[in-house]
Amino acid sequence: MANKMTKVEMFNAIKAVAEVSANSDMVAFIDHEIELLNRKAQNKKPTKTQEENESIKAEILANLTSEGVTVTELQGKSDALSALSNQRVSALLRQLVEAKEVVKTVDKKKSYFSLAKSEVE
Repeated sequence: MANKMTKVEMFNAIKAVAEVSANSDMVAFIDHEIELLNRKAQNKKPTKTQEENESIKAEILANLTSEGVTVTELQGKSDALSALSNQRVSALLRQLVEAKEVVKTVDKKKSYFSLAKSEVE
C-alpha cells in the first residue's frame, strides 16, 4: 500500500494546479493553512507515556555495558526495569536500536543488547 499524502503535501499539490495558482486568494488561503499545520506540528508536546519511556530508556542505557545482555538479564540488574514487562523493555530497546544508541546481536535465536561503540568510549 502506498503512503498516504499528508495535508501539507495535498495543499501543495492543489496549489500547483494552474487554475488555483492563478487565483491569488486561493494561494493565500492555502499558504495560511500550511502555516497553521506547521505551527501545530511544532507545538506538539510528548505524552505522559512518552515522557515516562524516556526515563526508562535512560535507565536501560545506565544498565547496559559493552557486553551483550538479554532482556531478562537486563531486567535483573535494575528494580525499575524488573517491574516492567519484558515486552515493554524489548520495545524500548528496539527504539534505542533504531536510534543507534544500542546494538542488537542475535546468536542462536537469542537477542543480546549492548551499548553502541560511541556510548562506550
